[in-house]
Amino acid sequence: MSEVAITRTEWLQVCKRSDLVADSGVCALVGDRQIALFFLPEQEPQLFAIDNWDPVAKAGVIGRGLVAEIDGEVTVASPLYKQHYRLTDGQCLEEEAIQLAVYPVAFDGDDVLIQVDQ
Repeated sequence: MSEVAITRTEWLQVCKRSDLVADSGVCALVGDRQIALFFLPEQEPQLFAIDNWDPVAKAGVIGRGLVAEIDGEVTVASPLYKQHYRLTDGQCLEEEAIQLAVYPVAFDGDDVLIQVDQ
């Protein structure tokens, strides 16, 4: 009989609303994943979660990137080589073959919750 890996998805509290910086990113370590959280109070939705790992620069820097709107899409620019990643789906605008993982994220009162596969 072979062993089967069971994947379960759950919501985890990663921080408080007061830990977020408006119109900027902060990072959270969820298990072994570095995830960048972006709080954009003037957008709908207001909260985004995306991998912090920049595959082009080979560094965990996405959370330090600049948020910008490009052609109506909310993006973050990598602080090193300036690729733009859509916060909604992680797609790199300059290189079609590159896409970062995104995660469901939500407010529960003052708590920031993220949903990850474990």
